[in-house]
Amino acid sequence: MKCLKNLKTGNIVRVDDKQAYNMVGTTWNYISKSEWKIATRKPVVVEETPSEETISEKQLKRNKNVKDRSK
Repeated sequence: MKCLKNLKTGNIVRVDDKQAYNMVGTTWNYISKSEWKIATRKPVVVEETPSEETISEKQLKRNKNVKDRSK
């Protein structure tokens, strides 16, 4: 399988080797598979998660709660 890009339209296709060999010329050029993946896959949306407390912050809270209970 080969990945080809149409230089005029910008279309990217993935075809078998024989068909790619026949298509390559003035209009079509070989491109990398990673470029094809970027063009065909939806981007992954990374949602921001609220920052978690550090271990020392958790220990401080725990110590505070223990002191408050003992009073």
